[in-house]
Amino acid sequence: MVIQVKQRLLMLLAELEQQLQELGWWEQQPPSAQALQSQQPFCVDTLEFSQWLQWVFIPRMRSLASSEHNLPQQCAIYEMAEVVYREKGITVNNVLSCLKNIDAAIMTPHRLH
Repeated sequence: MVIQVKQRLLMLLAELEQQLQELGWWEQQPPSAQALQSQQPFCVDTLEFSQWLQWVFIPRMRSLASSEHNLPQQCAIYEMAEVVYREKGITVNNVLSCLKNIDAAIMTPHRLH
């Protein structure tokens, strides 16, 4: 079951990357090391949310999904995205949908126990 969840998560992360690319939010140059070391949740003081998704969230989740490590016990990334993108309207619906599916995938093994 856990392997299936991790495979689903990897597929969803690839979909999220594609959605960010389609919106033109996928960057070629990484932010500075200092920006990535922010102590604030989601690096809100140093990165745009899409940058955080690209440079922090996606790599971290891919690493966990590709390893023997457990996935987080909870994930509420969709809720944060909803707040950040509430003014964007329909343009971000696919990103929001993907993030909601990522939350659900991460929570699946924990709902079964």
